[in-house]
Parts: sequence; C-alpha cells; structure tokens
Amino acid sequence: MKINSLDHLVLTVANIEVTCQFYRDILGMQIISFNGGRKALRFGDQKINLHQKGHEYEPKAKFPTPGSADLCLISATPLEEVIAELKSADITIEQGPIAKHGALGDIKSVYVRDPDFNLIEISNYKI
Repeated sequence: MKINSLDHLVLTVANIEVTCQFYRDILGMQIISFNGGRKALRFGDQKINLHQKGHEYEPKAKFPTPGSADLCLISATPLEEVIAELKSADITIEQGPIAKHGALGDIKSVYVRDPDFNLIEISNYKI
C-alpha cells in the first residue's frame, strides 16, 4: 500500500457555527455543506469535516473530543502578513515565529488556538 495524500480529517467541535466563523474569517477557509447539511471547511485540495459534540456521524473516533487536535497548516501568505492579520483580528499568538520541521523540510510557524482550543500551527516553508 502507498498513501498519497490526506483528503480530509474530522474535528469534533462544541459549536459548528462558531467554528465555521473562525476558520472562514481568520484562516480564509471556505464553508461547504454536503450530505443533507453537514458542514466542512475547504482549503486547497483538502477539507475538515465538522462533527457537533454529542451528535457525531458514524463511524467516528473512539473518543471524539473538542480541543484535542493539533494541526499544522501551510499558508501561501508570508508569515509576517499572517502575524499582522492575526493581530488585527485580536487572535493571540501563543508561540512564534519559531523554526520547526514540516513534512517537506524546514518551516517557520506561529501557534494559535481555535474556539475549541485546538492548537493551530500556521507555517511557511523556508525558501
């Protein structure tokens, strides 16, 4: 077997509308609806499906919990602009910019929290 890419992942959240607002307004993701009103966040060639805590779709993770994710997102926007946008939106940067290592090499990252306190790393690959 050879896995080529990640298509989607699932976040269990306390409030789908609040989550959609954050990921749309702060991170620029597109909100989509599918399968009778389910919500997802599309970016690039991937998406994040959203499950409302207590109303998850089957099958699901064994212990679906809001705030348990740690995601690294690669931004096409230069990190300096990302930082300025986060500050203008009053989003607290918990750490960074800091050097890290991504799947394809060295990255520079900042860390923020989404409404469920998931850790969101926003990064640029070093050129």
